[in-house]
Amino acid sequence: MKRALFLLLLIPFLAAQTATEVEITSEPSHHLALENDYVRVFKVEVAPHTATLMHRHRHDYVYVTVGDAHISNEVEGKPPAEVKLTDGDTRLTPGNFAHIVKDLSDQPFRNVTIELMQDEKLRQMPSHWPEESGEKTFPGGRSKILFVKDAVRVSEVNLEPGAVVPSHHHDGPHLLVAISDLDLRSDVEGKAPMPGKFKAGDIKWVPGGFTHTLTNVGTSPARFVTVEF
Repeated sequence: MKRALFLLLLIPFLAAQTATEVEITSEPSHHLALENDYVRVFKVEVAPHTATLMHRHRHDYVYVTVGDAHISNEVEGKPPAEVKLTDGDTRLTPGNFAHIVKDLSDQPFRNVTIELMQDEKLRQMPSHWPEESGEKTFPGGRSKILFVKDAVRVSEVNLEPGAVVPSHHHDGPHLLVAISDLDLRSDVEGKAPMPGKFKAGDIKWVPGGFTHTLTNVGTSPARFVTVEF
């Protein structure tokens, strides 16, 4: 009788423990890849038919999906929502909520989660971008602005083999997120050519203050996202 009573008392305790919220830095599927004054970047991988722990996003964030995905997004206090994402889907999510993500597919769910560490400051800043929408095409490629959020601009670039992004200037820093495998060459004014090879899901933080062209020197199409500040 005492054992049965103990088990009855233990069940709610275990249920409460299961639902305990953790910080994103303690969530096992979120792997910190970069942190600076602008961003905190996590590479996320959830195994097929498993789930993350309940974890909190305290900042607005951009996420870039790597590979197709079928997930259940279970935000605390809301009913679960099934979401299907395609390779390269890039979205902005306001922060200050907790959720569990379940992978409903037979493939790992992968993304790059980019927390905007100055989100409160950025909300108060007027946009400084001369272009906040639109698409530019050039031989063998295109660049499309996906969205502008306060002082952050997010774009997607596609380059066929041999194609070149025409000369352009970066006033501020930006983050590059590889959607496909990349084999690029950056020709910065006044400097030697700089090669860059990346696997899908890799990231690179690039300080601003330079003018360059960017060439796809690989044999496959290149696809990547930039998050500019």
